[in-house]
Amino acid sequence: MAEGAQRPLRADARRNREKILTAAVRLFATEGLDAHLEHIAKEAGVGSATLYRNFPTREALVEAVYRNEVAQLCDAAPTLLAAKPPFEALRAWTRLFLDYVTAKYGMIDALRAIAATGSNPYGHSREMIQAALSALMAACAAAGTIRTDISPADIGAALEGIALTSASPEQRQRAERLLDLTLDGLKVRPSRSA
Repeated sequence: MAEGAQRPLRADARRNREKILTAAVRLFATEGLDAHLEHIAKEAGVGSATLYRNFPTREALVEAVYRNEVAQLCDAAPTLLAAKPPFEALRAWTRLFLDYVTAKYGMIDALRAIAATGSNPYGHSREMIQAALSALMAACAAAGTIRTDISPADIGAALEGIALTSASPEQRQRAERLLDLTLDGLKVRPSRSA
């Protein structure tokens, strides 16, 4: 095995890791960083030793949760495109983007603290998210459902703005209305004949 390479996890270990990450997202979103690691382990249905074997520190868990959320958001784009018409896939993905930002919002202080130590929890997340959004918009443009004069970077900035102003759970309805307004502005309008 190459130096630094990690052995693939057994199926049960992979499931436990996923259960821990899912429970951590839920508890960080509701309790913030004050969520006790033992409570996360209990919520995941694993022992504390299993949690600490996978994530020896709170910072390691927070960073893994964040990276997992980014990966799930980005992996959803091709899945949604395979299951829905392109514009509906884009609409569904924007809702997942709100979920991602809400989860990130609960971890923002920890992510900043991790970044202050010299680690980069954000890594390539912006590029990954931009690539997923670009794929969705390209599919919509190819289907003739959205304008082609608006870039994925512009829509990404709009999504970030909506998410930042409406990231808390009690503002979810408002955020979804703003998303709908933004997406409506992307639609191709039938030309009016004179």
